[in-house]
Amino acid sequence: MTDKSFMRVEDVAKELDVSKSYAYKIVQKLNKELEDKGYITISGRVNRQYFLERTCYGSISENQERKG
Repeated sequence: MTDKSFMRVEDVAKELDVSKSYAYKIVQKLNKELEDKGYITISGRVNRQYFLERTCYGSISENQERKG
């Protein structure tokens, strides 16, 4: 597993163009959702794939379906 599998708070802040404190709240929320699903999480980091699915970026196939 590489470090690219996870995003740090700084990465989330930069990606969404928000403050680090707000990005930390987003990371906490996403990690809580993952914990509720039974996943183990790391404080201050979030799974990159899950972040992309839960934000406006989503997967390419989902975006194509929405446009169609």
